[in-house]
Amino acid sequence: MSRYEESGVDIHAGYELVDRIKAKVQSTNRPGTMSGIGAFGGMFDLGALHIQHPVLVSGTDGVGTKLLIAQRLNRHTTIGQDVVAMCVNDVLAQGAEPLFFLDYIATGHNEPQKMADIVEGVAEGCRQAGAALIGGETAEMPDMYSPDEYDLAGTVTGVAEKDQLLTTERPQNGDVLLGLPSSGLHSNGFSLVRQILFKDHDVALDDRPVELQGATVGETILTPTRIYVQAILPLLKDNLINGISHITGGGLIENVPRMIDDHLQAQIKTDTWPTLPVFQYLQKLGNLSADDCWNTFNMGIGLVLAVAPQNVATVQARLQDANQSSYQIGQLVERPQDEEKIVLQ
Repeated sequence: MSRYEESGVDIHAGYELVDRIKAKVQSTNRPGTMSGIGAFGGMFDLGALHIQHPVLVSGTDGVGTKLLIAQRLNRHTTIGQDVVAMCVNDVLAQGAEPLFFLDYIATGHNEPQKMADIVEGVAEGCRQAGAALIGGETAEMPDMYSPDEYDLAGTVTGVAEKDQLLTTERPQNGDVLLGLPSSGLHSNGFSLVRQILFKDHDVALDDRPVELQGATVGETILTPTRIYVQAILPLLKDNLINGISHITGGGLIENVPRMIDDHLQAQIKTDTWPTLPVFQYLQKLGNLSADDCWNTFNMGIGLVLAVAPQNVATVQARLQDANQSSYQIGQLVERPQDEEKIVLQ
């Protein structure tokens, strides 16, 4: 055993991991992909895209304390989709097509199968988003993390024609707000979720409370974040969308105002889409106020689109053709003086 291995770092486990993930990484290749796994840097050929005035849009994010749920359940194949979704949905909100992704895993002990399971989820997310997984890093740091712990983060780069970028100037008074349903909690609010489940109560993750309609608590809250790229990109290319808001931390209240100018107000009718069971369960178990819920969770809406009235029918029909449901949840109006940029009705 080498002195490095005695210090807690197993370089041979790193070699094994590379062998385990090669095929998963290659499955994400797309036009423009140049480099393979093992190079010092990931390369992508923008010339393959034939874009006249390309603007690169990048985003980076993690999964937060949802990771602790995956570790507690010892299920690691979906958490990678979460980190991809958090990044690609953000660049999509600027009107960009995700091109390539890089992941970063830090762990106390490099267990090749566990790390490969994580990368499997990352690769699945990349395939759903049409992004190539062109690089990454797995760092074994035994003095930073316990042997069973890991952290996960990622970075995506996307591209858009400059004149098709979604800016706050694009949404207009009278635009209709369409809400696209979330798959559940996505990757936000888990510090509150864990407090309710494990500190305020002693909930077992294999419990099946009646409110969750037969599902276990663990599988419900670990449901991966939905990726909206494939349904939305064709609408962006046809200039049918004026604005997009990705509903992450802070829910609708924090995120919808980010896509509109200060002179506009988003009026949202909260009874226009179904409330998912997980939110009803957490509100009841945690004795949460309505404000707690709306300021923390997505409450069943993962993406909000601002669409000109004359395009609404077309957009909803094309979303339906893409197996993506949508709800008319509100509209944009001129903001009354001294009122907030968003009003829940």
